[in-house]
Amino acid sequence: MSNYQVWMITGASSGFGRVLAEAVLDRGDRVVATARDAGAVAGLGSPVRLDVTDRASIDAAVDTAVAEFGRIDVLVNNAGHGLVGALEELSEEQFRAVLETNVFGAAAVTRAVLPHMRARRSGHIVQLSSVGGVVGNPGHTAYATSKFALEGMSEALAGEVAPLGIRVTIVEPGPFRTDFAGRSMRYADPIDDYAGTPAGALRARFAEQDGKQPNDPARAAEAIIRAVRDVDSPLRLPLGPEAVTRIREKLTAQLADLDRWEAISLDTRFA
Repeated sequence: MSNYQVWMITGASSGFGRVLAEAVLDRGDRVVATARDAGAVAGLGSPVRLDVTDRASIDAAVDTAVAEFGRIDVLVNNAGHGLVGALEELSEEQFRAVLETNVFGAAAVTRAVLPHMRARRSGHIVQLSSVGGVVGNPGHTAYATSKFALEGMSEALAGEVAPLGIRVTIVEPGPFRTDFAGRSMRYADPIDDYAGTPAGALRARFAEQDGKQPNDPARAAEAIIRAVRDVDSPLRLPLGPEAVTRIREKLTAQLADLDRWEAISLDTRFA
Protein backbone atom coordinates (compact mmCIF):
# COMPACT_ATOMS: atom_id res chain seq x y z
CA MET A 1 0.00 0.00 0.00
CA SER A 2 1.43 3.38 -0.96
CA ASN A 3 1.96 5.84 1.87
CA TYR A 4 0.47 8.80 0.03
CA GLN A 5 -3.13 9.89 -0.27
CA VAL A 6 -4.96 10.74 -3.48
CA TRP A 7 -6.95 13.96 -3.29
CA MET A 8 -9.57 15.06 -5.80
CA ILE A 9 -10.28 18.79 -5.52
CA THR A 10 -13.00 20.62 -7.44
CA GLY A 11 -12.64 24.29 -8.31
CA ALA A 12 -8.85 24.05 -8.06
CA SER A 13 -8.06 26.86 -10.49
CA SER A 14 -8.01 29.56 -7.82
CA GLY A 15 -8.71 30.43 -4.19
CA PHE A 16 -8.91 27.73 -1.54
CA GLY A 17 -8.86 24.98 -4.16
CA ARG A 18 -5.51 25.99 -5.65
CA VAL A 19 -3.86 26.78 -2.33
CA LEU A 20 -5.02 23.46 -0.87
CA ALA A 21 -3.84 21.55 -3.95
CA GLU A 22 -0.39 23.13 -3.70
CA ALA A 23 -0.16 22.36 0.02
CA VAL A 24 -1.19 18.74 -0.51
CA LEU A 25 1.39 18.30 -3.27
CA ASP A 26 4.09 19.83 -1.06
CA ARG A 27 3.45 17.02 1.43
CA GLY A 28 4.01 14.31 -1.13
CA ASP A 29 0.38 13.38 -1.69
CA ARG A 30 -1.22 13.19 -5.14
CA VAL A 31 -3.80 15.65 -6.43
CA VAL A 32 -6.39 15.36 -9.16
CA ALA A 33 -6.93 19.08 -9.70
CA THR A 34 -10.20 19.79 -11.47
CA ALA A 35 -11.73 22.88 -13.03
CA ARG A 36 -14.18 23.69 -15.80
CA ASP A 37 -11.14 24.64 -17.89
CA ALA A 38 -8.40 22.03 -17.46
CA GLY A 39 -5.91 24.55 -18.80
CA ALA A 40 -6.46 26.66 -15.69
CA VAL A 41 -4.98 23.87 -13.54
CA ALA A 42 -2.19 22.85 -15.91
CA GLY A 43 0.90 21.82 -13.97
CA LEU A 44 -1.06 21.37 -10.74
CA GLY A 45 -0.88 17.66 -9.99
CA SER A 46 -3.02 15.76 -12.49
CA PRO A 47 -5.24 18.37 -14.18
CA VAL A 48 -8.69 17.18 -15.26
CA ARG A 49 -11.69 19.00 -16.68
CA LEU A 50 -14.73 18.84 -14.40
CA ASP A 51 -17.86 20.97 -14.46
CA VAL A 52 -19.91 20.19 -11.35
CA THR A 53 -23.12 20.99 -13.25
CA ASP A 54 -22.31 18.44 -16.00
CA ARG A 55 -22.74 14.81 -14.87
CA ALA A 56 -20.88 13.45 -17.90
CA SER A 57 -17.80 15.50 -17.06
CA ILE A 58 -18.03 14.43 -13.41
CA ASP A 59 -18.12 10.74 -14.32
CA ALA A 60 -15.26 11.16 -16.79
CA ALA A 61 -13.12 12.99 -14.22
CA VAL A 62 -13.71 10.34 -11.55
CA ASP A 63 -12.95 7.56 -14.04
CA THR A 64 -9.73 9.33 -15.02
CA ALA A 65 -8.65 9.70 -11.40
CA VAL A 66 -9.34 6.06 -10.55
CA ALA A 67 -7.64 4.86 -13.74
CA GLU A 68 -4.49 6.84 -12.93
CA PHE A 69 -4.22 6.24 -9.18
CA GLY A 70 -6.50 3.30 -8.46
CA ARG A 71 -8.44 5.19 -5.80
CA ILE A 72 -9.62 8.53 -4.42
CA ASP A 73 -8.82 8.90 -0.72
CA VAL A 74 -10.02 12.47 -0.18
CA LEU A 75 -12.68 14.36 -2.10
CA VAL A 76 -12.79 18.12 -1.60
CA ASN A 77 -15.97 19.76 -2.88
CA ASN A 78 -14.61 23.28 -3.22
CA ALA A 79 -16.24 24.56 -6.43
CA GLY A 80 -18.81 27.25 -5.75
CA HIS A 81 -19.61 30.93 -5.93
CA GLY A 82 -21.52 33.64 -4.09
CA LEU A 83 -24.36 35.92 -5.13
CA VAL A 84 -25.00 39.20 -3.33
CA GLY A 85 -28.59 40.37 -3.21
CA ALA A 86 -31.63 40.45 -0.97
CA LEU A 87 -34.17 37.73 -1.70
CA GLU A 88 -36.43 40.14 -3.58
CA GLU A 89 -33.52 41.31 -5.74
CA LEU A 90 -32.62 37.82 -6.98
CA SER A 91 -33.85 36.51 -10.29
CA GLU A 92 -35.08 32.94 -10.44
CA GLU A 93 -32.23 32.05 -12.79
CA GLN A 94 -29.59 33.54 -10.48
CA PHE A 95 -30.97 31.76 -7.43
CA ARG A 96 -31.13 28.40 -9.17
CA ALA A 97 -27.61 28.80 -10.61
CA VAL A 98 -26.14 29.14 -7.10
CA LEU A 99 -27.96 26.03 -5.92
CA GLU A 100 -26.96 24.07 -9.03
CA THR A 101 -23.27 24.67 -8.32
CA ASN A 102 -23.06 24.87 -4.53
CA VAL A 103 -25.55 22.12 -3.64
CA PHE A 104 -26.45 19.88 -6.55
CA GLY A 105 -22.93 20.06 -7.96
CA ALA A 106 -21.37 18.98 -4.67
CA ALA A 107 -23.97 16.22 -4.33
CA ALA A 108 -23.32 14.94 -7.86
CA VAL A 109 -19.55 14.76 -7.38
CA THR A 110 -20.00 13.08 -4.01
CA ARG A 111 -22.35 10.47 -5.46
CA ALA A 112 -19.88 9.73 -8.24
CA VAL A 113 -16.97 9.20 -5.83
CA LEU A 114 -18.82 7.31 -3.09
CA PRO A 115 -18.99 3.90 -4.83
CA HIS A 116 -15.19 3.83 -5.02
CA MET A 117 -14.76 4.82 -1.37
CA ARG A 118 -17.50 2.42 -0.31
CA ALA A 119 -15.83 -0.48 -2.11
CA ARG A 120 -12.60 0.21 -0.20
CA ARG A 121 -14.38 1.02 3.10
CA SER A 122 -12.21 4.10 3.31
CA GLY A 123 -12.30 7.77 2.35
CA HIS A 124 -12.80 11.33 3.51
CA ILE A 125 -15.18 13.89 2.02
CA VAL A 126 -14.39 17.54 2.71
CA GLN A 127 -17.22 19.97 2.03
CA LEU A 128 -16.27 23.64 1.67
CA SER A 129 -19.10 25.45 3.38
CA SER A 130 -18.76 28.83 5.08
CA VAL A 131 -19.55 30.71 8.25
CA GLY A 132 -22.47 31.69 6.00
CA GLY A 133 -23.61 28.07 6.23
CA VAL A 134 -24.29 28.60 9.93
CA VAL A 135 -25.14 32.31 10.12
CA GLY A 136 -27.41 33.68 7.38
CA ASN A 137 -26.19 37.10 6.24
CA PRO A 138 -28.84 39.60 5.05
CA GLY A 139 -28.03 40.29 1.42
CA HIS A 140 -26.49 36.86 0.86
CA THR A 141 -29.72 34.90 0.78
CA ALA A 142 -28.97 32.54 -2.11
CA TYR A 143 -25.51 31.74 -0.79
CA ALA A 144 -26.84 31.10 2.72
CA THR A 145 -29.54 28.85 1.29
CA SER A 146 -26.95 26.84 -0.62
CA LYS A 147 -24.52 26.49 2.29
CA PHE A 148 -27.22 25.67 4.86
CA ALA A 149 -28.40 22.97 2.44
CA LEU A 150 -24.84 21.69 1.96
CA GLU A 151 -24.40 21.46 5.74
CA GLY A 152 -27.64 19.55 6.23
CA MET A 153 -26.82 17.17 3.40
CA SER A 154 -23.31 16.62 4.73
CA GLU A 155 -24.41 16.03 8.31
CA ALA A 156 -26.87 13.37 7.16
CA LEU A 157 -24.25 11.93 4.81
CA ALA A 158 -21.76 11.63 7.66
CA GLY A 159 -24.17 9.37 9.53
CA GLU A 160 -24.85 7.32 6.41
CA VAL A 161 -21.24 6.58 5.50
CA ALA A 162 -19.53 6.39 8.91
CA PRO A 163 -20.41 2.67 9.25
CA LEU A 164 -18.69 2.17 5.88
CA GLY A 165 -15.39 3.68 7.00
CA ILE A 166 -15.92 7.05 5.27
CA ARG A 167 -15.59 10.35 7.11
CA VAL A 168 -17.06 13.78 6.37
CA THR A 169 -15.75 17.19 7.42
CA ILE A 170 -17.62 20.45 6.79
CA VAL A 171 -15.22 23.41 6.57
CA GLU A 172 -16.66 26.79 7.61
CA PRO A 173 -14.26 29.62 6.73
CA GLY A 174 -14.72 33.27 7.57
CA PRO A 175 -13.07 35.99 5.44
CA PHE A 176 -9.89 34.72 3.78
CA ARG A 177 -7.80 36.52 1.20
CA THR A 178 -9.01 34.70 -1.90
CA ASP A 179 -10.86 36.07 -4.92
CA PHE A 180 -14.22 35.07 -3.43
CA ALA A 181 -15.22 38.69 -2.82
CA GLY A 182 -13.73 39.75 -6.16
CA ARG A 183 -14.12 38.05 -9.52
CA SER A 184 -15.87 35.01 -8.00
CA MET A 185 -18.68 37.13 -6.55
CA ARG A 186 -21.85 37.89 -8.50
CA TYR A 187 -24.38 40.62 -7.81
CA ALA A 188 -28.12 40.88 -8.31
CA ASP A 189 -29.61 44.13 -9.61
CA PRO A 190 -30.22 46.37 -6.57
CA ILE A 191 -33.56 47.72 -5.41
CA ASP A 192 -33.19 51.22 -3.95
CA ASP A 193 -35.24 50.47 -0.83
CA TYR A 194 -32.57 48.02 0.36
CA ALA A 195 -29.68 50.48 0.03
CA GLY A 196 -29.80 51.57 3.68
CA THR A 197 -30.45 48.10 5.10
CA PRO A 198 -28.02 45.35 6.17
CA ALA A 199 -28.53 43.76 2.75
CA GLY A 200 -27.36 46.93 1.05
CA ALA A 201 -24.44 47.27 3.44
CA LEU A 202 -23.24 43.79 2.47
CA ARG A 203 -22.72 44.94 -1.13
CA ALA A 204 -20.37 47.69 -0.03
CA ARG A 205 -18.59 45.45 2.46
CA PHE A 206 -17.70 42.81 -0.11
CA ALA A 207 -16.33 45.40 -2.50
CA GLU A 208 -14.29 47.04 0.27
CA GLN A 209 -12.80 43.84 1.71
CA ASP A 210 -11.66 42.29 -1.58
CA GLY A 211 -7.92 41.72 -1.28
CA LYS A 212 -7.91 42.91 2.34
CA GLN A 213 -9.37 39.89 4.12
CA PRO A 214 -7.43 39.22 7.35
CA ASN A 215 -6.93 35.45 7.05
CA ASP A 216 -4.31 33.48 5.11
CA PRO A 217 -5.62 30.71 2.79
CA ALA A 218 -2.37 28.78 3.31
CA ARG A 219 -3.16 28.53 7.03
CA ALA A 220 -6.63 27.25 6.15
CA ALA A 221 -5.09 24.61 3.90
CA GLU A 222 -2.85 23.47 6.77
CA ALA A 223 -5.89 23.14 9.05
CA ILE A 224 -7.83 21.11 6.47
CA ILE A 225 -4.90 18.74 5.90
CA ARG A 226 -4.48 18.34 9.65
CA ALA A 227 -8.16 17.48 10.04
CA VAL A 228 -8.02 14.90 7.25
CA ARG A 229 -4.96 13.25 8.77
CA ASP A 230 -6.48 13.13 12.25
CA VAL A 231 -8.36 9.90 12.96
CA ASP A 232 -10.63 11.94 15.24
CA SER A 233 -11.46 14.54 12.58
CA PRO A 234 -14.33 16.93 13.36
CA LEU A 235 -17.64 16.99 11.55
CA ARG A 236 -17.40 20.80 11.43
CA LEU A 237 -14.23 22.88 11.18
CA PRO A 238 -14.72 26.66 11.49
CA LEU A 239 -11.70 28.60 10.22
CA GLY A 240 -10.66 32.09 11.28
CA PRO A 241 -11.45 34.13 14.40
CA GLU A 242 -14.44 35.76 12.70
CA ALA A 243 -16.01 32.38 11.94
CA VAL A 244 -15.45 31.04 15.45
CA THR A 245 -16.87 34.20 17.05
CA ARG A 246 -19.93 34.46 14.84
CA ILE A 247 -20.77 30.77 15.08
CA ARG A 248 -20.44 30.85 18.88
CA GLU A 249 -22.70 33.94 19.03
CA LYS A 250 -25.27 32.22 16.81
CA LEU A 251 -25.30 29.01 18.85
CA THR A 252 -25.40 30.91 22.15
CA ALA A 253 -28.40 32.94 20.99
CA GLN A 254 -30.09 29.80 19.69
CA LEU A 255 -29.63 28.07 23.04
CA ALA A 256 -30.95 31.15 24.86
CA ASP A 257 -34.11 31.08 22.71
CA LEU A 258 -34.47 27.35 23.35
CA ASP A 259 -34.26 27.90 27.11
CA ARG A 260 -36.53 30.94 27.13
CA TRP A 261 -39.30 29.25 25.16
CA GLU A 262 -38.77 25.71 26.47
CA ALA A 263 -41.98 25.55 28.53
CA ILE A 264 -44.10 26.56 25.53
CA SER A 265 -42.12 24.35 23.16
CA LEU A 266 -42.65 21.29 25.35
CA ASP A 267 -46.36 21.89 25.92
CA THR A 268 -47.57 20.12 22.76
CA ARG A 269 -48.97 16.78 23.97
CA PHE A 270 -52.64 15.83 23.58
CA ALA A 271 -54.52 17.02 26.64
